[in-house]
Amino acid sequence: MVEPLADKLIQKLEQAKELYYRLVLLVAPAGSGKTATLRNVHERTLFPLINVNLELSRRMLDLTERQRILQLPRILSELMTEKESDVVLLDNIEILFDVRLKQDPLRLLQGISRNVTVVAALSACISTQSSSLRLIYATPDHSEYKNYPVRDFLVVNNETIY
Repeated sequence: MVEPLADKLIQKLEQAKELYYRLVLLVAPAGSGKTATLRNVHERTLFPLINVNLELSRRMLDLTERQRILQLPRILSELMTEKESDVVLLDNIEILFDVRLKQDPLRLLQGISRNVTVVAALSACISTQSSSLRLIYATPDHSEYKNYPVRDFLVVNNETIY
């Protein structure tokens, strides 16, 4: 399952180059092989693979909560710049959804994807609501719940490519 999904992802990278936001989301439930897929793409392409939770936690450890809120976008952008690559693979991005950080995760990813193609793995699902595709993160009763229209970014998952 990892190889076909990795193939889909690599194919989408060319299409992403034509977009305003060069953002590709690898969307699947937890435990479905997103990390293995990103590792496979990393091994095949040598694009940098970043564990976002780990890197941001390290860099924000000594900051106050207010400083974390204010500096997270800059720190994330620096992470991308340091890799000096046209494509960056992001795994374990759950920290971006932490309500204490007061961020809009999709907006953050879109912002950094203006200068570099970003592939981010996300434990979420694609749903059809009111005849439009929606990206759903968490459940409506969860504090980190997000519901986004699928537009201005590409989605790759186990079933279909959007």
